[in-house]
Amino acid sequence: MRKIRRDDQVVILTGKDRGKRGTVLRIAGEDRVVVEGANRVKKHEKPNPAKGSTGGIVEKEMPIHISNVAVFNPAIEKADRVRIKTLDDGRKVRIFRSNGEMVDT
Repeated sequence: MRKIRRDDQVVILTGKDRGKRGTVLRIAGEDRVVVEGANRVKKHEKPNPAKGSTGGIVEKEMPIHISNVAVFNPAIEKADRVRIKTLDDGRKVRIFRSNGEMVDT
């Protein structure tokens, strides 16, 4: 079970976008995530008629290492670490370290 999943609200901990909040758009590989509105770069793209793209300079989000983001805890309004706990019925759930509340509601 992953500690950070798609559609989680996360806070960027390091880098040029430190302190920004965003939603995880996708998991990129084993240890990277793409966060909405963070780590934006300008890419030069060629036109591709098959895809319908006109080309030019395009802004897009690039992956960030998973160690540089933390899940946002709405109860304390801060970034928080997450641990995984197995319940009595055998299910695994994610729990915030600071207050013990479940991430998945």
